[in-house]
Amino acid sequence: MNEANDRDPLHHVLIIGCGFGGLEAAKTLNRPGVRITLVDRSNHHLFQPLLYQVATAGLSAPSIAAPIRHMLRKQRNATVLMAEVTGIDKAQRQVLLGDGQKLGYDSLIVASGATHSYFGRDEWAEHAPGLKTLGDAFQLRARLLSAFEQAELSNDAAERAALLNFIVIGAGPTGVEMAGTLAEIARHTLRNEFRRIDPAQAQVMLLEGSERVLQAFKPELSEKARKQLQALGVQVQTGARVVAIDAQGVELEQAGERRRIAARTVVWAAGVAASPLGRALEVPVDRAGRVVVDGGLNIPGHAEIFVVGDLASAQSVEKDGTSKPVPGVSPGAKQMGRHAALSILARRAGSPPLPPFRYLDYGSLATIGRKAAVADVGRWQFSGYFAWLFWLFIHIYFLIGFRNRLVVLMDWAWAYWSFQRYARVYAETAGSTQADKA
Repeated sequence: MNEANDRDPLHHVLIIGCGFGGLEAAKTLNRPGVRITLVDRSNHHLFQPLLYQVATAGLSAPSIAAPIRHMLRKQRNATVLMAEVTGIDKAQRQVLLGDGQKLGYDSLIVASGATHSYFGRDEWAEHAPGLKTLGDAFQLRARLLSAFEQAELSNDAAERAALLNFIVIGAGPTGVEMAGTLAEIARHTLRNEFRRIDPAQAQVMLLEGSERVLQAFKPELSEKARKQLQALGVQVQTGARVVAIDAQGVELEQAGERRRIAARTVVWAAGVAASPLGRALEVPVDRAGRVVVDGGLNIPGHAEIFVVGDLASAQSVEKDGTSKPVPGVSPGAKQMGRHAALSILARRAGSPPLPPFRYLDYGSLATIGRKAAVADVGRWQFSGYFAWLFWLFIHIYFLIGFRNRLVVLMDWAWAYWSFQRYARVYAETAGSTQADKA
């Protein structure tokens, strides 16, 4: 299919990706005179900040995801296509799909997000999966839960110890949240459920190459996070650079010495790279593969092409004229998506161009475990129980749909009082292991 834009009386906006940026752009463009085509490889929008909860059996997949078609069912100017974009022809203003179809556009918003980065060691992915999609979460849930089952079955003490070693690489928010939750599962959720092993003896290690956890937070909050992790039983090791990962464990370099840790479950939370689609634009990219955009979120020489979200290397132009990088967080993606959409509407209406993009920083949050979190909100920094409550209600508020908010609130309330995680089921299929999606 090749669309002829000059015959279409409506301004056709093509959006690639239905993450936070793409979805926000689509909703903002719900105006007369605009036709939207949204293309995504999956059929759902995912609330990624809570993806680790699916991986650790705290929430079921539908609690943090919603079908794209259902979300946009009332927006009559939006067409949703489940397809993979394989190329972008800027000269012809066309996008190439995996099945050979071509979609024309008047304006293009590229919001295809990010993927895992193993810093050139892609072979590590087999042994240390990351967490970006529901598929990743299902696979990781199966690995985590089956490790305890295999330990219960094993008669070899060394093998049992390796099975009960859980290593999380990278102490950003995802790594910290994953490590804290794993410690709670071992010490509380699985209590009294096994006869040949004691799950509380499981070792949860958080490895960080820099000198402190949560580098994006202020040093005092990083230190409080470290202490809260240790109180939960997590072994926090900073200055630990991973040099090898295989099926038997991890080799790391720390304080000038190399040592090996036997482990059968390793989680990668150390790095992200932009979607490979960014390079298809054939414009400058940064070291992470993110597309360098100007103040309008456009690529050089193409005011009709916008790049938003994790794919964009964008600068926020402050009131005093200075600029600072836009962080790769969901509020930043949403604000960029809205800015791109409003720029398209302003241009179509013949209005003056919008001012350069400015990111409104609402602060940073990270949960560590039960009644443990850190919060950096403007002039206020706090941690512990109140930070945990604040994190909880903020995440419930930003979930998509009333049903999801209600279900998550009920699940978390039940988990708080009972220490149980009801989504502890996974299915094994021939040739692969995947957690049950139910």
